[in-house]
Amino acid sequence: MDVQSLVLRTELALLQRSGSLVEDRGDHLVVRTPTNPTYYWGNFLLLAVPPDDVARVEHWQRVHHAEFPGAGHVTLAIDRPGSVADDTAVLVEAGMEVEQVVAMTASSVHPPARPSRDAEIRVLAGDADWEQQLDVMVEGEDDAHVTRDFAARKIAANRELTEAGTGAWWGGFVDGRLVASLGIFTAGEGLARFQAVKTLTEFRNQGLAGALVVAASRYATTELGAQQLVMAADPSYPAIRVYRAVGFTEGGTHLEATQVLEPRSSSPS
Repeated sequence: MDVQSLVLRTELALLQRSGSLVEDRGDHLVVRTPTNPTYYWGNFLLLAVPPDDVARVEHWQRVHHAEFPGAGHVTLAIDRPGSVADDTAVLVEAGMEVEQVVAMTASSVHPPARPSRDAEIRVLAGDADWEQQLDVMVEGEDDAHVTRDFAARKIAANRELTEAGTGAWWGGFVDGRLVASLGIFTAGEGLARFQAVKTLTEFRNQGLAGALVVAASRYATTELGAQQLVMAADPSYPAIRVYRAVGFTEGGTHLEATQVLEPRSSSPS
């Protein structure tokens, strides 16, 4: 299956680098993360085209059950949506929650017009920094169902990628405290992909995310040789304005549909 979405292509590259398995079934991919089975977007089906009616959605739900028996969720990514509104309506009718994901891309960036508050912007280094990253990932996540166990597994995978030299995790520190962070990694074909832009609630709207994006982007182009930077964004979420302000523009769109089968014990992202 030829994946068109830049967000999905880069995400698959990073998942595989972290040990996830991707199986090509022709009209869909099966993505598995054995080390983190409750990770929604590490254990999902990636469909080439959207289901055109509820019966077809139910077919893919059954396929997911067969591929991930015992999973507490069904997650379907749609690589090539047609009409976002129509495709969303069909998925919702079948009992799924749907999010639109926009690929934001840039070849270079510039500082935002509004300067950030005083903060030390640098790469995470050492156990103490990574321990603080656990707090940022849990407390800076808008999904209240994120558990520390889930976050710890994700952070372990991210640290392995960092220490393998394929990228870096950047942090914004205020008085020695990590209050905002993000990752950026090479993803093949001259691409570098941002990961998990998080800011603690009390430090939002202070320019920290923009400062981190600019620093990490410059690192990616100069140190990693990236020619194109890729960011996933929710078009309805305020963070997309931060990315636009430093030079990112909108590219293609894909859909992510989730059905929770039991009380959640992990993050859906």
